[in-house]
Amino acid sequence: MTEISTPVLGTTPTGENPGKTLGIVGLILAFPLQLIGLIVSIVALRKSKKAGFKNLAAVWGIVVGAIGTVTVLIVVVSAAVALGATAAFCADSGPGVFDNNGVTITCGE
Repeated sequence: MTEISTPVLGTTPTGENPGKTLGIVGLILAFPLQLIGLIVSIVALRKSKKAGFKNLAAVWGIVVGAIGTVTVLIVVVSAAVALGATAAFCADSGPGVFDNNGVTITCGE
């Protein structure tokens, strides 16, 4: 049985970084799947810190995942507001094709 020792403050950790691979995976996932990449990167960073290691890939995964998640949220909220405004316009105007401030809106029945 292998014993895992906790590094003493002020010393260099020995062995392999347990969150290194997970940090790289989190960084890669942070580009197409921001929230999942963010979560995986946070887990990787916590594992590395617990073992006394730094994990730059996990830190970058957290940064990219957080920025991406916020960006996606802003886009989704903006789209929902635009869709709601269009639905309200159509509810008030009825069916037909309308020009609203230079934007053509087609309202169905």
